[in-house]
Amino acid sequence: MKPWSKGLAVVTTATLVFLGPGGPVHGKTPGPNGRIAFARFDHALGQGVTYTANPDGSHQQQLYFGGGSAFPNWSPDGSQVLIGAPCTDGTETCAATIVDPDSGTFRQFKWPDPTLEIDCAGHWSPDGQRLVCSGFGLTDPSRNGIYTIRASDGGGLTRITSNPGGEDGGGDFSPDGKRMVFLRSDDSGPVGLFVVKLNGSGLRQITPPDFVPAFADSGPSWSPTGNTILLTTRSDADHRLAIWVINADGSGLHQLPIMPACGGAFSDPKSVSCFQPGWSPDGTKIIFTRISANGTQQNIYTVNADGSGLTQVTNSGGAQMADWGTHPLAG
Repeated sequence: MKPWSKGLAVVTTATLVFLGPGGPVHGKTPGPNGRIAFARFDHALGQGVTYTANPDGSHQQQLYFGGGSAFPNWSPDGSQVLIGAPCTDGTETCAATIVDPDSGTFRQFKWPDPTLEIDCAGHWSPDGQRLVCSGFGLTDPSRNGIYTIRASDGGGLTRITSNPGGEDGGGDFSPDGKRMVFLRSDDSGPVGLFVVKLNGSGLRQITPPDFVPAFADSGPSWSPTGNTILLTTRSDADHRLAIWVINADGSGLHQLPIMPACGGAFSDPKSVSCFQPGWSPDGTKIIFTRISANGTQQNIYTVNADGSGLTQVTNSGGAQMADWGTHPLAG
């Protein structure tokens, strides 16, 4: 099942659900902080709907009207949004859907290789020319890995990683466009966070062997400065999700000190989960999803880069998968 279809099928306001590793948190090329995009489950429609809004939650506007959608991700120049959405022709072979946030017009790309499922509900290269995708061989699991395609026409399929029988997801470009960070899993489950050059060389794990990022997150997010990466994990199986920070060279791993604290024990009725972190374009703030202590409200929040200044953006519940772009503010 595609990562975006997992998200569309299970987004609820009552519980944290599996979102797949190919989702929309992202590294950023530096720029002004503009509009955000996010997904929200619409109970009346029975599906996810994507929206844009100002960072204070005002001027919310529906982004996509072609059916259910999730995992919105702004292009570096703020002129387009990549989303996960079913093919409007009823087939199940769409690699990507790209929306104009001003007009609502969209275009869809089919799999460039019919024997390879390509899911590109994720990230843009810093120059806006390519999309990062997770690939799965329909009959040959040795083809599993991360690929890129052109953002202009969906062609130019290029392989970055190989993970036979496993899954590489959540790939995010470094701001200079020379490397990629991603989550890797194998038959036994999540393995860790890895960095690789775009030609596939220089693969190395940057998280410690005993530290496993959560695949209930939507992937790592590379900072606009290029020196730090955001990720999500649990301190152990009995605790909720929290946001962590690691330097791009694997040093300095620590939990982001958000208050009230994230990642408390499930047994604590006041504990909250924080996940899906992503940077603001100017690198001064972090946007993420937070689930309330009683598990009934799931909304978008922001904090300063040091974890201070917790600010709620949405209050509708069921909101998640936020991305912060450079598109000019509304109003």
